[in-house]
Amino acid sequence: MDFDVIAQGLQFPEGPIAMQDGSVVLVEIARGTLTRAWNGRTEVVAYLGGGPNGAAIGPDGAVYVCNNGGFEWRQRNGLLVPSGAARDYTTGRIERVNLATGSFECVYDSVNGNHLCGPNDIVFDRQGNFWFTDLGKRFARHRDISGLYHAKPDGSSITEVSYGYLSLNGVGLSPDEKTVYCNESDTGRLWAFDLIAPGVLDPAREGRGRVVCTLPGHQPLDSLAVEANGNICSATISNGGITIFSPTGEYEHVAFPDAFTTNICFGGPDMRDAYITLSGTGTLVKARWPRPGLTLNFNA
Repeated sequence: MDFDVIAQGLQFPEGPIAMQDGSVVLVEIARGTLTRAWNGRTEVVAYLGGGPNGAAIGPDGAVYVCNNGGFEWRQRNGLLVPSGAARDYTTGRIERVNLATGSFECVYDSVNGNHLCGPNDIVFDRQGNFWFTDLGKRFARHRDISGLYHAKPDGSSITEVSYGYLSLNGVGLSPDEKTVYCNESDTGRLWAFDLIAPGVLDPAREGRGRVVCTLPGHQPLDSLAVEANGNICSATISNGGITIFSPTGEYEHVAFPDAFTTNICFGGPDMRDAYITLSGTGTLVKARWPRPGLTLNFNA
């Protein structure tokens, strides 16, 4: 697929948000920043530290960031890649960033008395509350278990909705918001969580999701975005590109030239501008997508 380069020299970009003014706000995980990119230039919005990961605009116009707490980094085949928990890692957290001033605060760093390990991706529902995944952290001889969470942006309520996965990563809502989709990185698996009300899983599922599709071989899935028709576009690592799933599990793959293709978001007047992070090479690109993406509930 043809694309234009929007920004280069980024330090493992993820979490892009297509803004109303035509810019893209994203995180640079290795740099610890929330950054705004235009054609050919960037500026830092906030120095967050740790490992800012997924990001989304909330109903108050602030950016809510999943901060994974930080990674160690190494070069592999000329690409910058994460390598386990940072030496100074303490915990993960959800942060609220004021776009105008760059000031930020921690909204959540625990749930049910357990600290958040590695919050990864986030999406807001129509009610103004948000879903997020906690991928967990990897250490030399062990790793955390992963889960799916639902929370209010004012810090008053957070719920562990489903727990016990290997590595939940990208999260998104179906157009009717009756399904939450999650990518599971290490298994190459797309999960669906059926809802009976906002923030409430179908009790018939006994607190678990259902598998939509598992990719063959080693194709870890990162973040995702949903098309207006309900397809799920999942950034795919190793087999670098975007894997497009139908809700019933059929899929196709669009290649991009970075083994660490990590995120996609949609913007533009017709929602067919796809912004994609090629994280290993530190690049943000824009491609014309064959179909419009789903308009998110909040923007700024």
